[in-house]
Amino acid sequence: MTVYVIEDHPLMRDALTMLIHRVRPGLKVVPVPKMNVLDTAVEKNGKPELFCLDLQLPDTLGLSGIHTIKAKYPDVALAVVTSSDATEYEERCLEAGADSFIEKSNNPNQIIQSLKELLVSDEELAEENAAPSHVPTKLSKRQKQLILMLDQGLSNRDIAEKLNISEHTVKVHFWRLFRRLGVNSRTQALHFARTNGWLGI
Repeated sequence: MTVYVIEDHPLMRDALTMLIHRVRPGLKVVPVPKMNVLDTAVEKNGKPELFCLDLQLPDTLGLSGIHTIKAKYPDVALAVVTSSDATEYEERCLEAGADSFIEKSNNPNQIIQSLKELLVSDEELAEENAAPSHVPTKLSKRQKQLILMLDQGLSNRDIAEKLNISEHTVKVHFWRLFRRLGVNSRTQALHFARTNGWLGI
């Protein structure tokens, strides 16, 4: 598995690479300076586990990069890492399909915590209890979709068939959702969603 850091500033690419290696030592990290070379980079370096995307690239601005990546790699985690203000862009990015919004001005520990929520190892996935994260105010489009499917009583296999993805990918999505909500089970996730009025989403 490979992480692709789509960022045109070398110092920021190096900083993100260092933080990613603090989360998962030895993980392959590939720098990508602009969007139009991403597909070539993926073909050369292998299946992506995570994309880290800057919103301001030489050939791509704003939400168009999110749309491009999610159209080609809909079930790969995508973190927007940007200097853009969260109050203006976070909700728009999550609605467009991003899984996380990380401000470059955040301190390293905050960025590491956000990356941990996206880089799940097989050992972590096998654990029954996900370590609680902070309580979120916003969910990604995929996370909202999962909560609605939970409310319908669908199994992992049912969800996999509906979304045309593997059961393993469904488990990874739930692991990330549970961490984001700070819960340990489907029942707790549904209770949290109902308590916060999210089942109308």
